[in-house]
Amino acid sequence: MPDFGFTARELRTLRSLRTPAGIQKFIDGLEYHLAGTAWSPRLVLRERTCHCLEGAIFAAAALRVIGFPPLLIDFEAVNDTDHVVAVFQIDGHWGALAQSNYSGCRYREPVYRSLRELAMSYFEDYFNLRCERTMRTYSKPVNLARFDSRYWMTTEKPIWFIPEYLVDIPHIKLLTPRMIKRLSRVDERSKGAALYGHRWK
Repeated sequence: MPDFGFTARELRTLRSLRTPAGIQKFIDGLEYHLAGTAWSPRLVLRERTCHCLEGAIFAAAALRVIGFPPLLIDFEAVNDTDHVVAVFQIDGHWGALAQSNYSGCRYREPVYRSLRELAMSYFEDYFNLRCERTMRTYSKPVNLARFDSRYWMTTEKPIWFIPEYLVDIPHIKLLTPRMIKRLSRVDERSKGAALYGHRWK
């Protein structure tokens, strides 16, 4: 089996995760950090902390090690930050892995028949601190193998080239203008649940 540039110790850690759910459990055990970094999966393994982007890229690398393609999709938002998730398919159904400062924007079981269906599963939990529902678009999957020549899994350098690529690719709209006008704000109980474990600046 290929080592993808990881050390034997790093590979043992990644292979021990075994399943997508195992990868998500590992990510859930990492501290969420608020720094403006773009660490490779190697650095996430070393530092044991990551934010949304780094968590998704780490998940994609871990998925690759256990036999899945390293796929990401990007969600765009208004008045909010974008969100990135690693996606995988089992028996033709999509699931997702993610790190997030909001409790509902993380793992999805592989039960979704399409990427749009998967993307919409994040809609209710995707809002800003003003309780505005902010998710608007999603991208098609990006296979991170396209960046192998830049050693995205193991480099010590920042990997800003991945989010820069995600920003530039086409995204698919989820809502019509009429839908957007009718959107209500998230209630306080839902907000409280979403912010369970939230890290503040």
